[in-house]
Amino acid sequence: MGEGGGEGGISMVGVSEKNIMQLKKLNSILFPVRYNHKYYSDSLASGDFTKLAYYSETCVGAIACQLEKKEGGDLRVYIMTLGVLAPYRGLGTQLLNHVLDLCSKQDIGEIYLHVQTDNEEAINFYKKFGFEITETIHNYYTHITPADCYVVTKFIPQSQPQK
Repeated sequence: MGEGGGEGGISMVGVSEKNIMQLKKLNSILFPVRYNHKYYSDSLASGDFTKLAYYSETCVGAIACQLEKKEGGDLRVYIMTLGVLAPYRGLGTQLLNHVLDLCSKQDIGEIYLHVQTDNEEAINFYKKFGFEITETIHNYYTHITPADCYVVTKFIPQSQPQK
């Protein structure tokens, strides 16, 4: 089912108008918040930075990112969501590694996300990949408790241009 092949019937597929409903359905199961139209249009616009993970024909996980321009014109990646159904949790590593590889190949030096302050499992997951807590935002979330989040960031070494 699509590119990425995969071991044990797992494949990673880019998000498109044809399968965006799979991402919507997955998000409604995995996350306590509802995402607006902009989230899904940003997901579609991010190209290879948003992937759905399938086991056989079933969508079991996804990473959705947004590309942002920083003040100097450099790009950074914002992970809007990374979620995997519980029996397939190991796929989170594959999805995150996919995006980290893209960042390296495209000389994108920063990737970040928001994590609810009490989500120890997610915080520890990202720390294993070299992310660190760089900021705390109070009252970031409006309909879930706790309302505070951490900004969790990874700075990726840039390859030096040839002289």
